[in-house]
Amino acid sequence: MHAESTASAGLSRRSMLAGAAAVAGTAATLSASAASGAQAAEAAPAGAVAAPAADRITEQPDRTGGHARATVFKNVRPYGARRPVDLTVVDGVITADPAPRGAKVVDCKGRIALPTLVDAHIHPDKTAWGEPWATRNPASSIAEYTEEDVKLYHALRTPLKKRAERLMGHAVTQGTRAMRAHVDVAPAYDLVGVEGVGSARRALRHALDVEIVAFPQHGVVRTPGTKELLEEAARTGAIDRVGGIDPIGFDEALDEQLDIVFGIADRHGVGVDIHLHERAATGMESLRAIIDRTNALSLQGKVTVSHVFCVPGLSERELDRLAAELADARISLTTVAPSSDLVLPIDRLREHGVEVGLGSDGVRDSWSPFGNADMLHRSHLLAWVRDARLDEELEAAFRAGADGGARLLGLPEADLKPGSPADFLLVRGECLPQVVVDLPRREMVVRGGRIVARDGELAGH
Repeated sequence: MHAESTASAGLSRRSMLAGAAAVAGTAATLSASAASGAQAAEAAPAGAVAAPAADRITEQPDRTGGHARATVFKNVRPYGARRPVDLTVVDGVITADPAPRGAKVVDCKGRIALPTLVDAHIHPDKTAWGEPWATRNPASSIAEYTEEDVKLYHALRTPLKKRAERLMGHAVTQGTRAMRAHVDVAPAYDLVGVEGVGSARRALRHALDVEIVAFPQHGVVRTPGTKELLEEAARTGAIDRVGGIDPIGFDEALDEQLDIVFGIADRHGVGVDIHLHERAATGMESLRAIIDRTNALSLQGKVTVSHVFCVPGLSERELDRLAAELADARISLTTVAPSSDLVLPIDRLREHGVEVGLGSDGVRDSWSPFGNADMLHRSHLLAWVRDARLDEELEAAFRAGADGGARLLGLPEADLKPGSPADFLLVRGECLPQVVVDLPRREMVVRGGRIVARDGELAGH
């Protein structure tokens, strides 16, 4: 799932997350301190005392009589624009036309509106989010971590589907509109994870789009019975993609694993998303085998490779050549921005037409006590590990979490312009770069023109 699979690399989950943990603490401090200094005209960032009644977002009911669902979000500052505007939404889409008579009116009091984000890589089935504290045991290899996964799974009292829904609902309240959920499939769990996350997806369908990946965390070949479970999950239509993991370094069966995974995808018309933690030549061998199978089976546009730790160390010439091959095969990539030396070179890949999404990865699971399923915070971490300093660099980190994930999942970009889906969040702040740094409280989250969360709580189903 997360850790390097070859012992020689010496990469530990702890070292990958040490920087992220420090940033999380810094972000909380920044958020609290920023609240005290913001000007009333621009509205204070997170952590401020409750707004006076005159400054609170107010709503008037929709009186359209059941015709077109229409809402006017008044006094909104898209992307932190200096002058507020009104966003008129009809049937879930922003329009330049006048609002129908009787449309609902929401006065946003000068809040910044930003597109909601997309979590391109998360593991909601493993989470202990909201559970009593779980003490984690030492682990240093994927095999050891998977053993800890099983122990935590049996130790947690809350059913998986409730834990997954709790975490996924929290993601909505923080401004996530869609996610690709990797769910462990192995004899140790059967298809409980797929069923549980599927149940959570149905419960949150009004607020969240979810793709489910059947992820063979315990290996496809090394764990007998796994390939049959992957086949069943795809055959029954319970998943959108089938996964794989380190074909050489962990499964030690490059051709056999990829033949199984791509065969399932080809037979059942699902996509592919493979975890690739392998480094250097090993990783490149696996990646080129993935490219070859994608082209051979005409699966262009249906394959993603996650983490891809073999890419950041490439020379510019090698990277350009690989990026051209990935673009030709329409293979997308995801990163979770674990560290400066492992984050993907997003800008260079995008120049070649390679789509790159940003994700949360694990959230308070057996691998790590950290994580929060907050994609605005993940954009903050991306900016941090890339040593962002300029406004345009901070904005690019946000775009990776919003637009990059949308393109990867095939969703329309929510750019707050006429014709765009009315998917946005509202925060207090001065401008987009400052929001990425200070991480203000999400005061409202809107999906398809409907308010789905207020002040960190889901708002009606």
